[in-house]
Amino acid sequence: MSTTSPAAKTERLLNLVICLLYTRQPLSKARIRDAVPQYGETASTEAFDRMFERDKDELRDLGIPLRTEPLDAYFDDEPGYRIDRREYALPDIVFEADELAVLGLASRTWQQASLAGAASTAMRKLQAADVERDAASILGLEPRVRTTEAAFTPVKDAVLACRPISFDYRKSDGAVSTRHLQPWAVTNWHGRWYLTGFDTDRGAPRVFRLGRIDGAVKATGRPGAYQVPDDHDPLRMIEGVEVEREPQPAVLRVLVGAGNTLRRRARTVGDIDDHWSQLDVDFTDTEVFAEQISGFGPAVRVIHPPELTQAVVRRLRAARHAQEAR
Repeated sequence: MSTTSPAAKTERLLNLVICLLYTRQPLSKARIRDAVPQYGETASTEAFDRMFERDKDELRDLGIPLRTEPLDAYFDDEPGYRIDRREYALPDIVFEADELAVLGLASRTWQQASLAGAASTAMRKLQAADVERDAASILGLEPRVRTTEAAFTPVKDAVLACRPISFDYRKSDGAVSTRHLQPWAVTNWHGRWYLTGFDTDRGAPRVFRLGRIDGAVKATGRPGAYQVPDDHDPLRMIEGVEVEREPQPAVLRVLVGAGNTLRRRARTVGDIDDHWSQLDVDFTDTEVFAEQISGFGPAVRVIHPPELTQAVVRRLRAARHAQEAR
C-alpha cells in the first residue's frame, strides 16, 4: 500500500500521536523516525523532513497539542517534540445508562486491530530505546476496527491484496455452500458488513454478508491475481440485492437490568420473576439477529424460534473455541 494513500496517512498520523503520547520527554526527529514505521520507509532524510513537517501541521490543525521543546536545557540547537497529555486529555465525562448502551453498540463496530500491529511496533521500539513510558496517557487509545465477524480481517486483507479466496457461506434459510470469490470491497451498510466480488463458480458479481461466512476464509490464489473493475460501486450492488424481509417474531428471556437495546425494540416486555424478563421481539434476518443476541452472552436466552436458537448457539460455540485456541 502506498504511503500516500488515505489509510496509510491515517495510520502514520495515529502512530505519531501514540509515539508522542508515550513519552514524558521530548523526542528528537531521529528517534521519532526510528519509532514510527512509516517514517522508516522513506528513502531519504529530506523526504522524511518534508513528511514530518506536513504531519506536524496536520496534527495541530486537528487540535492536538504538539509541543516543540529543547532536548537539552543548556543547548537549544535541536528541538524535541511531545504531546502534553494534560492538554490532550478530555475532562471527566459522565454518561447516563442509555448513553452507555449506545456507546457499547458503537464500540462493537470498531474492534479488529487493523492498525494495532504497527502501533505496537512503534511502542516496542521506544521501549527498546529506553524511552520512559507514560502508560496512563495511552489507555484506551488502541485503534480497532471492531466487527464481531471473525471473517473481517482475512477478507479485508484479501481485498487489499486482490487475492482470490474461498469460504463456506450460510444462506438465510440455513443452507451452507462453499463459494469461490475474487473479493472487490468490504463495505458497511446500515450497520452490517458486506463483501462484494466476482463469484468464479457462477461467473457473475455477488454480495455476501460477513456475518454469514461460516468458518475460515482460505486464500486460493496469489496476490494481484485480478483487477477490481474501475466502475465498481459496492453500495449500489448491496442496495440492489438487499430486500427487507417480512418481520418474524422471537421470544427471548433477558436478565433484569440487561439487554436494554433489546428491550427498546421489543413489542412486549413482561417479568417472569425477580431475575428474568420475557420479551417479544420482531426480527427480519436470523443470522444478523443471532449476532446481536450472542453479544449479550448468558444474559439473553432464545426461547423461540428454534433456528434462531441454533444460530446463537453456533456463534457462542465458535467464540468458546476461539478463546480455547489462544
